[in-house]
Amino acid sequence: MSLLRITEIFHSLQGESNTVGLPTVFIRLTGCPLRCVYCDTAYAFTGGEKIGIDAIIAQAEQYGTPYITVTGGEPLAQPGCLELMTKLLDKGYVVSLETSGALDVSKVDQRVIKVMDLKTPSSGELSRNCYQNIEYLTAKDQVKFVIGNDSDYDWSKSILTEYDLPNLCEILFSPVMGQQNPTELAEKILKDRLPVRFQLQLHKILWDDAQGK
Repeated sequence: MSLLRITEIFHSLQGESNTVGLPTVFIRLTGCPLRCVYCDTAYAFTGGEKIGIDAIIAQAEQYGTPYITVTGGEPLAQPGCLELMTKLLDKGYVVSLETSGALDVSKVDQRVIKVMDLKTPSSGELSRNCYQNIEYLTAKDQVKFVIGNDSDYDWSKSILTEYDLPNLCEILFSPVMGQQNPTELAEKILKDRLPVRFQLQLHKILWDDAQGK
């Protein structure tokens, strides 16, 4: 049986993406090959507990919500993540995957909702973007740009055009908390009439970025 190293399994409101506000079970896998400067889950880089997939699913089932988000760290860094998501889907759950965009998504079950970052320049990990992943996106998926400054915004706009992303899937623009003024970002989106969804991280507003929330 596959074992996955798990940092935490918890029940909260979805803080971002197009299901924001919905009660969701989060399965946070341990480990990440990236080191984005604004990372808010560095505690998931190491440690964790090895748990069998059936035991992980049993823990998730106790909360009684159909929505499950597999996150990290970078969940795809553990190959068993693919099996976990497929088993959850086979049980009827609505499964989303939060992934950095740096690892291959081609083997992810097509029923999974991919919420994939494209790393902006201020992340410090711009070179890690795997643009080949874009060809595996469908209308149900989402691409997230985390905006830290004007350069990030201008770069993100250019990528939208270069890859015709708004015609592939939903686009999310999210400000780096404490760095990018959210009102200024919202005003720029309106001024430029960008076909994107502006989002704030609800969990940070409600629980001040507390672990397990």
